[in-house]
Amino acid sequence: MSESKNVSVITDANFEEDVLKADRPVLVDFWAAWCAPCRLVAPVLDEIADSYGSKIKVFKMDVDNNSETPHKYGIRSIPTIMIFKNGVVVDQVIGANAAQIKTMVEKNT
Repeated sequence: MSESKNVSVITDANFEEDVLKADRPVLVDFWAAWCAPCRLVAPVLDEIADSYGSKIKVFKMDVDNNSETPHKYGIRSIPTIMIFKNGVVVDQVIGANAAQIKTMVEKNT
């Protein structure tokens, strides 16, 4: 999982409150423990959370333990990283491309 104290776990139960009602942009990493590319992305998300902590919230959602939210947002491949602003998806990256993820964050913070 994540090493950064700035990356939190999100579930179906607290998604609306913590993501959709957030007062700043939110990055959500949809992942699973068995997913090798997801493990490759984890250090990138830790770095983003540590560097942009005051500008963006970073969450990880395990798709194996939370099916409602990934289904609602059409998650078919993991890792899928989405950025939400004001309760709406404004950007996303599918796959473990660190440069794309960082560019997406810079554009949306």
